[in-house]
Amino acid sequence: MMFGYARVSTQDQDLESQIDSLREYGCEKVFSGKQSGKSDENFEKLSELIDYIRSGDKVVVTKFDRLGRSLNQVLQVLQSITDKGATLVTLDGQVDTSDSSPMNKAMVHLLGLFAELEHSIIVDRLQSGRERTGKKGGRKKSTTPQQQDEIMEKLAVGESVSALAREYGVSRQSIMRLRDSFPNLKGTTKNL
Repeated sequence: MMFGYARVSTQDQDLESQIDSLREYGCEKVFSGKQSGKSDENFEKLSELIDYIRSGDKVVVTKFDRLGRSLNQVLQVLQSITDKGATLVTLDGQVDTSDSSPMNKAMVHLLGLFAELEHSIIVDRLQSGRERTGKKGGRKKSTTPQQQDEIMEKLAVGESVSALAREYGVSRQSIMRLRDSFPNLKGTTKNL
């Protein structure tokens, strides 16, 4: 029997074209998910598929990278499929594990390696773009450097953390984190 697996990385992407292709190929059942390769839901759908298949079954994906985001992940899934006695086929014709020749095995490993390399290049480009634009992601600081200096001066003269939090519109925890970043004020309990 043939079973398909379809995955897209974001909720905005459409699974239908993958599912249609897998059904046209002859898959009786298609397992699918709309999550990144790292998400728990993706692992649940893959686990469901792997639990469902039996010896002699064929797992079909549109492209090799649908199985995961890293070489290790893809190869682990591939190993789980072959451990069950099933084979893997990609609709783009790059992989067919029913052909167990050494050349085909090497090709599978190379494709996984290229998929991981491509992902690493994308991540590197994103990081370079963030550095170039100054938008490195993460949460914005709740106070400006000038406000932080003011807060430190006020803490040094004994103003309370609660009063400063109200004055600057931040949480008490933000004020305490700032206070704790300066060793000479760290143990000051009067500033609570």
